[in-house]
Amino acid sequence: MAKKAVLLLNLGSPDSTEVANVRRYLSQFLMDERVIDVKKWVRWMIVNLFILPSRPKESAEAYKSIWLKEGSPLIVTSEKFADLLRAQIDVPVYLGMRYGNPSTEGQVRQMKKDGIDEVLIFPLYPHYAMSSYESALVCATEALKSIAPEMDYEVVNPFYDEEDYIECLIDAARPYLIEEYDHLLFSFHGIPEKHLVKGDPSHSHCLSKEGCCERPHPAHATCYRHQCLETVRRFVNQANIPASKYSVSFQSRLGKDPWLQPYTDKTLEALPGRGVKKLLVICPAFVTDCLETLEEIAMEGKESFIEAGGERFHQIPCLNLNKKWVDFAASKVHHFTKKWKRAEALV
Repeated sequence: MAKKAVLLLNLGSPDSTEVANVRRYLSQFLMDERVIDVKKWVRWMIVNLFILPSRPKESAEAYKSIWLKEGSPLIVTSEKFADLLRAQIDVPVYLGMRYGNPSTEGQVRQMKKDGIDEVLIFPLYPHYAMSSYESALVCATEALKSIAPEMDYEVVNPFYDEEDYIECLIDAARPYLIEEYDHLLFSFHGIPEKHLVKGDPSHSHCLSKEGCCERPHPAHATCYRHQCLETVRRFVNQANIPASKYSVSFQSRLGKDPWLQPYTDKTLEALPGRGVKKLLVICPAFVTDCLETLEEIAMEGKESFIEAGGERFHQIPCLNLNKKWVDFAASKVHHFTKKWKRAEALV
């Protein structure tokens, strides 16, 4: 009987808050052709001449502000999540990071050593984006082809619109939604606009005209913006959030190219002037709290909002170790294990 396993994929973190480790991590991250999608020599120039000379020191300070005694919040929480998932399923679980450690390649080598014959690749990204879901998946499949070409694999697709995932988000947000608030801001990680156009198989739909994300189109299968807006639509409908009490923005832009708008930092500065004094921010693109939620939103974002005249600010935690989220992930694995068993019964 073939030996099965699950490979969870997440973004990653530096090994420590030391500048050298942060520089190594940033170099690996930013040299990814799906993050900065220009010619390799141009990317090398941008990263090594304009970003790495100063950014690692700044980022190291940011990481220090959120670092746990056990290490990176993203890694620590992801490992605990993997443990909870192991308790609910009957196949081994491996955890690989796209950048840093534990590396995806290292986990593939370990699976080969452990005699795994077939693996379910589970990117922990609800939405499809070239720089996140696609990059992590390509990294894993290329590692399998080069290290363990005999190992079969299947993939968990983006689950941005699945009812049970939306219920996970609502469950995590419920303790905050029952309190008095003026506005709920959905802040998604941003991507360059050109990534949408490049990922559009028709090259004629995404960002071609206003309302493109609302009109049905095959491009939506890989359109990050559409998928983010669909998550919001389903969330507010299911949670009965009135249109006047929520909005959407995009954070973490890099470089001079236009990114998806409106920008979160500008939105946080503007909301108090529109009468929003009590604000909730939720970040559905992240299933695990990390630098972009704990420092960029809960610290820097809160400071900007309060300085602009806001009075109360809460970042709703990511799904992290939420029971419904663990159950949802386990249900995904069970779906494939049942499929595997049916296939083996036919052999």
